[in-house]
Amino acid sequence: MLNAAQRDLVRATAPILKQHGVALTTHFYARMFQHNPELKQIFNEGNQQSGAQQQALAMAVAAYAEHIDNPSVLAPVLTHIANKHISLGIRPEHYPIVGHHLLASIREVLGAAATDELIAAWAAAYGQLADVLIAEEAQLYAAAAFKQGGWTGWRGFVVAKKEQESSEITSFYLRPADGGSVPDYAPGQYISVRMFVPEWNLMQPRQYSLSDAPGNDYLRISVKREQAGNIIGQVSNLLHNTVNVGDVIDLAPPAGDFVLHQDRTTPVVLISGGVGITPMMAMLKHLVKTGSDRAVHFVHGCRNSEVHAFKNVVNQLATQKSSVEKTVFYGDACPDHSHDHLGYVDLAKIADSVILPDADYYLCGPLAFMQAQIKSLQTMGISAERIHAEAFGTGGVAA
Repeated sequence: MLNAAQRDLVRATAPILKQHGVALTTHFYARMFQHNPELKQIFNEGNQQSGAQQQALAMAVAAYAEHIDNPSVLAPVLTHIANKHISLGIRPEHYPIVGHHLLASIREVLGAAATDELIAAWAAAYGQLADVLIAEEAQLYAAAAFKQGGWTGWRGFVVAKKEQESSEITSFYLRPADGGSVPDYAPGQYISVRMFVPEWNLMQPRQYSLSDAPGNDYLRISVKREQAGNIIGQVSNLLHNTVNVGDVIDLAPPAGDFVLHQDRTTPVVLISGGVGITPMMAMLKHLVKTGSDRAVHFVHGCRNSEVHAFKNVVNQLATQKSSVEKTVFYGDACPDHSHDHLGYVDLAKIADSVILPDADYYLCGPLAFMQAQIKSLQTMGISAERIHAEAFGTGGVAA
């Protein structure tokens, strides 16, 4: 437990971390991978090379220092991190390794400013954070293991079918190679896929949203093909180019805190951009499959008809189910007129049908898309607790 003096020391480093945090985290990762190279197979090498992981960790460390007096403010963030950790197979024994290299990096980067008292304060702060995450992850691991069809770690799944959904997106239908059952999951959750990337000589995990409703004898992910050479899309392109029907790939159990609130009867507005449509398909199909009478408005934006995944499925559901309405935005004009509006998703254009009493708004897509839609909703008076968001990287990867 941190004492008052230690909290003061940690809090005082927040401005330094905001200014120099990326230098610290870059040094930290380089140091850790030099001394513990086995951990490179847990971390996303694409994000390492692009600098995204260093930036994200720097922001997280600075936020923790800033809120050290009341870390409960960060509870939603910690839940998000805990879910990501169990999908990557991070275990309690990893925390001392990370803590050792983090403290050493603080001392090596800050130099004389890193007094023994400061290092001791950060050691206590890290220990407090590790205890919180380990406890939450233990609950998540137990829940994943003890449900029907559940497991922890990695489990082999056979590719039962590959189905092209658009010019860029392909669905993979996955069944347990051991012949066992598939666990239930919450619509909106993801699974991790682990593959060997020859260019990096590493096993690499990536998260992909489950794109179908729970309750089937398979798990389905829908993956976007990326341009050749895109370091962020290495695993996605391996799935497209090298994985065929009958092959076995490793999966971690379903995880994630971006989920449909199933205990409510109020309207649902699903807003997606590009491959961010995948968790929305799980939510939409679950609502229809369970006979829900909740009003649903499905809003999607993409470049054109060629890249528009699940177009026919959504059209059919909107036709068959009176409670489902859909609106499509295309960046490019298309002769088949399968879109309703031209341009980026603009909720103000359809405010009469999407600004609904007590509705929940679920958003998924690239970060800039997400930021624009959240700002638009807030401008139109939607409270933060009714906006639920999941940012996507490339290839249908939950970020």
